[in-house]
Amino acid sequence: MIILGVDPGTLMTGYGVIDAVHNAVTVLDYDVIVNRGERSMPIRLKEIYSRLCSVIATYHPDEFAIETAFYGKNAQSALKIGHARGVSILAAVNHEIPTAEYSPREVKKAVVGNGAASKKQVKFMVQSILRLREAPKLLDATDALAVALCHHHRVAGSKSNGRSSLQHKNWSSFIKAHPHRVLRLR
Repeated sequence: MIILGVDPGTLMTGYGVIDAVHNAVTVLDYDVIVNRGERSMPIRLKEIYSRLCSVIATYHPDEFAIETAFYGKNAQSALKIGHARGVSILAAVNHEIPTAEYSPREVKKAVVGNGAASKKQVKFMVQSILRLREAPKLLDATDALAVALCHHHRVAGSKSNGRSSLQHKNWSSFIKAHPHRVLRLR
């Protein structure tokens, strides 16, 4: 199953495409759609939509997963993220791709085992799980790959009688079970 994961934003929208067969996951592509701040909002939204449609045309994903908006103290930021989410979802719906949404907390819990994990922990686990030689330079791409992984875990978990396909409850148990997948810094 090919999954397109998206971390939406009007200035930076990350996307990650994975091919997941059972528990074997391969990265097909990831990148960040970067918009300049001086561009008008409609032009930024058009760029996000066009680039995601291009990714969809290239990889023909079976599923689309996107992170829900985080509602902090700034309503204006939440509104802008909502615009980016809208055009991203529209790209998927126009290509008749089933769409799922996950909160940032759900994504972190699925990938790291802790819903309050830092972006650095998410980046580390994405690199480790996907066996990437180098982690994506921009965290938006890492987050998008994490969204795709979260969706894969949820779909795989629902196909195994509701049990989650994640075997590790937290960061420590993952490291203990997979010492060979941990990068050692000297």
